[in-house]
This record gives sequence, C-alpha cells and structure tokens, in this order.
Amino acid sequence: MTLISKPGTDWTTLYQRCREAAPEAFGADRVLNYWGGRWRADGEPRPAFSPVDGSPIAGPPMVGAETAAAAVAAAAADHRRWRRVPLAERRQRVAAALDAWQEHRDLLALALVWEIGKPWRLACQDVDRAISGVRWYLDEIDGMLGDRAPLDGPVSNIASWNYPMSVLAHAMCVQALAGNAAIAKTPTDGGLVCLTLAVALATREGLPFTLVSGGGRDLSPVLVRGAEIGCVSFVGGRDAGGQVATALADLGRRHVLEQEGLNCWGVWEFGDWDTFAGQVRRTFDYGKQRCTAYPRFVVQRDLFDEFLAAYLPAVSSVRFGHPLAVSAPEDELPELDFGPLINAAKAKELRDQVAHAVAHGAIPLYRGALADGHLLPGQNTDAYLAPVTLLEPPRSSPLFHAEPFGPVDSIVLVDSEDELIAAMNASNGALVGSVSCDDEDTARRIAARVRAFKVGVNAPRSRGDRAELFGGWGDSWRGAFVGGHLLVHAVTVGGPGERPPGNFPDYTLRPSPIAV
Repeated sequence: MTLISKPGTDWTTLYQRCREAAPEAFGADRVLNYWGGRWRADGEPRPAFSPVDGSPIAGPPMVGAETAAAAVAAAAADHRRWRRVPLAERRQRVAAALDAWQEHRDLLALALVWEIGKPWRLACQDVDRAISGVRWYLDEIDGMLGDRAPLDGPVSNIASWNYPMSVLAHAMCVQALAGNAAIAKTPTDGGLVCLTLAVALATREGLPFTLVSGGGRDLSPVLVRGAEIGCVSFVGGRDAGGQVATALADLGRRHVLEQEGLNCWGVWEFGDWDTFAGQVRRTFDYGKQRCTAYPRFVVQRDLFDEFLAAYLPAVSSVRFGHPLAVSAPEDELPELDFGPLINAAKAKELRDQVAHAVAHGAIPLYRGALADGHLLPGQNTDAYLAPVTLLEPPRSSPLFHAEPFGPVDSIVLVDSEDELIAAMNASNGALVGSVSCDDEDTARRIAARVRAFKVGVNAPRSRGDRAELFGGWGDSWRGAFVGGHLLVHAVTVGGPGERPPGNFPDYTLRPSPIAV
C-alpha cells in the first residue's frame, strides 16, 4: 500500500500555525531570539534540514559572544527583580504558562516531529511530561523551598536536542518557580521552533526566561564562565561536558553536568524470556537517542542461545519510519518505535562505525533494512538507520566503550559474575543499568557492584519523574544530582556549609534515600 504524508501536518502549515500562536517570536523567514524582555531579530539564521525527509526548516539564529554577553547581563537584571517576587505569584505565573503549553500541546509536539524526528506518541509524551512534571512541583514547592533562597545569578541551561520540553523547558520552569531567572541556549541540532514557542508562551505570563542560539565555542565563555551566572546546567556528551567542567574548575560555581555513559543490561542465571522479549522492543523507543537507552547487553555465555531466541524476534518487530506517513488522509499517525536519527551525519557515523566493527571482528547478528521501514515513496532517507546488532565489538571500535546514541546494540558474552560486572562497567560510570536474574539476592548483589546511578532488577530504569532522584557515577555526571527536591536544592541556597548530594571533584555524596 502506498503511503502519503498526513494532510495538515506539513512543515509550512506547522510554521504558519506557530506564527499565528506567537507572532512576536516568529518572522516570515526566521525565528527570533529572546532577551532583555523582548524578541530580537539578531544573529544569523543557520540553514537547517528536517531529519524526517531532508527538507529545509527554520534554522537557529546564531549570535556571537558580544550579543550573548548582553543577553546574560539582561538576564542577571531579570534575576534580581524576579528573586523578590513572592512565591505565590511565581506559582501563579508558572501555572499560567503550563496552561498555555497545554492549549498548544499538539503544535509543540508536531514541531518535535519535524525538528528532531520523534514519532507522534513520543513527541506528545515529551510535552505531556513537561507539563505534568512542573505541575507536581507547583504542589510540592513549599516543602522543598522552606527557608532556602534563590541563587545570586540566573541559571544557564545548555542541553542536548533530544528532550526540549521534558528536560530543558521543564527545568527552566522549576528554576523560575524556585526564584531564579533562566537562560537557555537553543540546542543547535534541533528543537528551535518547539522551544521558541514554549518560551514565547511562558514569557507572556511574565516568566524570566532568556533564549539565544549560537555555537558552543562562541557562547560557552559567556554562558559558563560569565560573572553573573549563578549555576550552569548541562545535558550532553562527555567531550562537551568535560570542556564545561574544565571551564568551571576554578570558579567554585554551582553546576549540574549530565553526561553520557554506556548503560548496560546484564543477563545472568535467567529464564523469564517472554518478559525479557517485551522489554527488548521498548529499549528501541526513539531509536535509543536518549541518555537512559540500553545499547549494550552483557550475557552469560551458557544462556546465549536462549537469549537470542528471545532477542531476535523482538528486535525484528521494531517499527521505524516516517512519523507522518499514513495510508489514507483520515488515518491516525503511525505507531512507531522510532523515526529518523537527528541528522544524516549521525546516521552515516553509525553506519561507518558498524562497518569498522565488523571489519575488525564483530559478528553481525541482526541487520534491519530500510526497505522494511514505514516510508513514503521516494523520500529522502539519509537520516534513517534500521536496527543493527553486533556480537563482541572489538576494543578498537567506539561501539565497544561509548554510547552510540542510535539503534545499534552490541552484545558481550561472559563466563563469570566478575566478568559480567567488569563488562557492565566498561565506560567508568553510567546513568542507568539493569540486571535480569531469577534469584533476587544474586541480582541485587550484582546490581550493587554496577557503577550506574539506578540499576533495575528484571526491569529497565529511566530518568524518572516527580519525586524520583537522578544522577550518575564516574564520568557520567559532574556536580549536583537532581530530581525531586534535589532539582530545587541544586538551584537554591541553604544553610552555611551545605554540601549538596552529587559527584564533585572533592567529594561524592549519595542522596538519601537513593533510588535502586
């Protein structure tokens, strides 16, 4: 059956709807930056293309260091005013912003489809989690704040493109609720229109937000080391995170640096393969382009045949393709596990890494085909990659020690518990991990030795919402842990000598209780 693009979901219609919803933020041919209390046509728009089909979309208006410095100075002035606003009024304004997000929920979600390739279900989920998550903080903020005070300066947010709403916009709202102004650098690889619309709706309600686009090299000195900054919140890879950490090293400044790690799923003395098969397919949500994805399975050699019997049918059932392709105009949008990767360059990088790994000894256990994808006839597929599974990637391959951030699984076989644990700790720290084992005592013994902040037993772990804490061990995290009350505590000041739970150069302090 020939597929068509669902009428009314095209990019031109989406952008026009955004202009109608927030004409102050969207020009006819460019998106604006927001700082100093108004929208500005500064910066040079950079060409951008949708990963969905390679077509042109709105690109980020890139500003330089001088403009960014002016924006930070204006945000610092916003912060001095906002920190004196009573909590009751802050709560009222944040609630009004959430109501506006809810009103435009489908428009925000459709922007995520086009800009970062999320299937409709997952795009809606990202927006919904942002709204419901901040609403929870509205109810809980009194007890979290107590007599704590806002920071001395605004929070600078530098985040990756994969969760513009449920991570970045959510954090900005909580930061404002706690009494801080919030600055965000638009993720360069995607999310510009979604985040711009969200900020436009929020600033109408008086929230002290700043939104600028620019390259990390140009803006980092201002957004990280600027004297007015009260806290730096970073979400991204280890290379960029390490550069931010180095820039912060001599400042003694509050920071939250969430970095990648190779999240591993260990299988040891296990037999509930029906449950496991269902879990495998869910690990492919959004093509594993998230910080809590599981790209590595560490499997007891004696169980490998049973593992494969469960794993291969699960991975072959994964559905991917064009998020807006339907059979008929009246059809609902397709139920997909993932769409394209963030861009064509990332897809090529992973194809090259797979080819290198196989050439140097990895065994290809599964290779999906683009022809099996849910795609429009003749559409551009440069950013698409079908699932791939490799057995025993060589140590020379990036797939051995780093997170691929795409639908590429690797499997490592082991013969002892010590080997299992060593293999699961290959990246010196991770955000999550899981252990599938029939004996709960054995599973918890193994879990206690895995260097991941959260380790699931016979179930995956996620970042979590609301009260659930989040962080990472080793190289996967630097600075204060977040989630629940810790997200508020990370951007407020308590009593003298306070030591926030986190992973710092001079100490590591586990939160109590820690989620395991």
